[in-house]
Amino acid sequence: MLPLRVLRGTSVAAAMLAVLSACAPETQDQIARNAAKSAVNRVVLERYPGLPIEPAINCVIDNATAQQIYALAADSVTGPTAATGEIVAGILQQPATVRCLADSALVQLAG
Repeated sequence: MLPLRVLRGTSVAAAMLAVLSACAPETQDQIARNAAKSAVNRVVLERYPGLPIEPAINCVIDNATAQQIYALAADSVTGPTAATGEIVAGILQQPATVRCLADSALVQLAG
C-alpha cells in the first residue's frame, strides 16, 4: 500500500495534468514552467545556497527538457523529493546551464 502522501501527490499531479490538457499549448508550457520554478527554487535554496537564486532558477528552467519541466512541475505540488534534486543537479551540470550561470554572473558584476 502506498503512503497517503504519495497517494495525495499522485492525485494532485493527475488533476494538474488534466487541467493543463484543457489549455492551449503555450499556456500549458507557461503554467508548467512556473510550477517547475517553484520546485527548482526550493532545491536551489536547500542544496546550492551559494548560487544567486533567480539566475539559477532561470538557467535550470531554460535548459530543462519538456519531460524535466513536467516532472518538476508535478514535484512543485507534492513537494521536492530526491528525484527533484537529481533532476536539478543533472541540469546544473549541463554545459549550457554552466554557461548560462557564468553569463548571469558576468551581468551581475557589470551591473
